[in-house]
Amino acid sequence: MLHIGCHLSSSDGFEAMGQTALAIGANTFQFFTRNPRGSKAKAIDPQDAAALCALLKKHHFAPIIAHAPYTLNPASADPKTREFALLTMQDDLQRMEYVPGNLYNFHPGSHVGQGVEVGTQFIIDLLNEILTASQTTMVLLETMSGKGSEIGRSFDELKRILDGVKRSEKMGVCMDTCHVSDAGYDLTRLDDVLNDFDKQVGLPLLKAVHLNDSLNPLGAHKDRHAVIGGGTIGTDTLSAVINHPALKNLPFCLETPNDLDGYAKEIKLLRSLYRG
Repeated sequence: MLHIGCHLSSSDGFEAMGQTALAIGANTFQFFTRNPRGSKAKAIDPQDAAALCALLKKHHFAPIIAHAPYTLNPASADPKTREFALLTMQDDLQRMEYVPGNLYNFHPGSHVGQGVEVGTQFIIDLLNEILTASQTTMVLLETMSGKGSEIGRSFDELKRILDGVKRSEKMGVCMDTCHVSDAGYDLTRLDDVLNDFDKQVGLPLLKAVHLNDSLNPLGAHKDRHAVIGGGTIGTDTLSAVINHPALKNLPFCLETPNDLDGYAKEIKLLRSLYRG
């Protein structure tokens, strides 16, 4: 079964997101834990969270993905910025226990001139402080496109972070197709890309995929998502991604520039391309 969904607004609550997902043919989805450009988080209604959990179980959803705010930078040179990231992510992981057993994705951050090694150690330090033995949420590092001083532009950079995390069983990776293409990984040579990932990180750690086309050419080190078939990656290559034996059972989440009707059309298209 293809587990496919999109990014949904959490403003109407947990169960409402589940109902919206069903209405557009999705069986997973992603949402921001709080304002993506700020710090405020809406109070969680335990009954609403329980209703979502029941809906996910009834309709056999794949794990859903919570996305940390874009404003967080665990790799910052500023101690206050790092502390803000730590406290926010710590709070997010506590809140995620209302919907246990799901995924929490974040951008590793930017070293802002300190160098990859220094920034990487800051990310490791944060993860070693926030991860707990009792949490049920898997924390995912997202592959990045490499713009500016982003960390996570290569599988090796992700490996360096993962190697330093003590509770490695709580960690995984979310591969963004736009980002890896912009970072220079040629998805038309998908087997080669996945073999590289397996050697550097290990395919068992790949837990989710952001399925996006890209407006930029291979290796551009930018980050502009396109609708499926509307960019340089193309429908055929993205079809190969969802049908690859190593990937086909993962949750796929669209982050394409779309409204709900557009997402519904993309989900329908991708289901028609899925070979089961």
